[in-house]
Amino acid sequence: QVQLVESGGGSVQAGGSLRLSCAASGFTLSRYCMTWFRQAPGKEREGVASFDSDGMTSYADSVKGRFTISRDNAKNTLYLQMNSLKPEDSAMYYCGSHGLGISGVCYGKVIYWGQGTQVTVSS
Repeated sequence: QVQLVESGGGSVQAGGSLRLSCAASGFTLSRYCMTWFRQAPGKEREGVASFDSDGMTSYADSVKGRFTISRDNAKNTLYLQMNSLKPEDSAMYYCGSHGLGISGVCYGKVIYWGQGTQVTVSS
């Protein structure tokens, strides 16, 4: 059974850090281009960071220098280290897998979605 399970969300104060995890089962995560998405209430879902099958990464401008995406192939898990958090980072965070990635950017429809983990940053 294919599954993506996110964890690590929570409530922190501005300037704090969190590390999100996305554990995959039923498929090999490293064969896919993976993206961390987020969606705040009333806003569209946006891609935050991506990690392609070749190990290249890309980031949204809003998180560059603060967030780091990584992957542990042995654990079949994707991570998002979030530092210097801001209130505007508050959202539900999801991981998703795509079939195609080029130079760290994922393309095409998301094949598998996780259920999400909530991040709340207070000022």
